[in-house]
Amino acid sequence: MIIVAGCTKKEPTRTSGIDTIDNITHFAVTYFNYGFSFSSAKLLSTDLNPGPDITLFLNTGYVPPSLTLQTNNLKPSFYKLDDYPDEASAKTAFDNLKTVSVSQWLDMADPIITNQVWIYRSGSDVYTKFRIISIINETRQSVPYGECTFQWITQPDGSSTFPGK
Repeated sequence: MIIVAGCTKKEPTRTSGIDTIDNITHFAVTYFNYGFSFSSAKLLSTDLNPGPDITLFLNTGYVPPSLTLQTNNLKPSFYKLDDYPDEASAKTAFDNLKTVSVSQWLDMADPIITNQVWIYRSGSDVYTKFRIISIINETRQSVPYGECTFQWITQPDGSSTFPGK
């Protein structure tokens, strides 16, 4: 008889990446969406506890409808660094953002458009910077559809300085 012993290597959770969220509503027992959790670096259902850090909302009250990022951590959590005219400028600003120094936070990232740089503050004051790479804001099968692809880096230790590359 041969016994094979092994161990499972647990990979560390990502602290940066490029990810995409959308506003598609799903149904199981209840209706839910998927948002993104920076702390677990993956999509999470809004019916989980804890749920995602950010979710995408398509505000159809505007013409054209606008895309908004929202959170459910009971405090203003977004700060827009700026809108940039092109991808290169936005990427440079994102890369050069090294520390968090914000005095006025917003309840939502509204509206989001391509080539913006934002800072997100979690409920436990862990900061993430993110750059909007692309958005989709259209109607699909007579339903408003929104999608956002973003690059992000989080500060896993909660400090005010973003980790280097």
